[in-house]
Amino acid sequence: MSAFLRTASRAISRPAASRTFSSTASRPLARITIVGNLADSPELRASSTGREYLRYSVASNTGSGEHRKTSWFNVSCFAPEGNSRDFYQSLPKGTLVMVEGDASMSSYIDAEGKPRQALNITQRTLDVLRRPFNPGAEGEQAGSQ
Repeated sequence: MSAFLRTASRAISRPAASRTFSSTASRPLARITIVGNLADSPELRASSTGREYLRYSVASNTGSGEHRKTSWFNVSCFAPEGNSRDFYQSLPKGTLVMVEGDASMSSYIDAEGKPRQALNITQRTLDVLRRPFNPGAEGEQAGSQ
């Protein structure tokens, strides 16, 4: 068998999911991208360990007319104190954003003793797509962090 045929044979017999482009081990990945409007300005909170983070909700709409449905997503952002955090906190309610984040599920028992599950989203990036119309402001601004 020629060298060309041996190489071609190996390439064909290789599983489609193999990662020939990397020498590192593959890792599980759960990412989510949401495009929607801020329900309110991001709010600064503190975790049980005292670490500060921003918390906000994004409303994403699907469908139209009477078939329109809104999904609500709660997002956490661990931006360090400084310009990024100030930028996020300055975003007003109604700002159209695209959020990319890591997604995870957690289980808990609610106040009524029923088991529940929650989707946790930790922001990686946030892009401002459009700010809400404000007739008192000079021009609209768009930016991203």
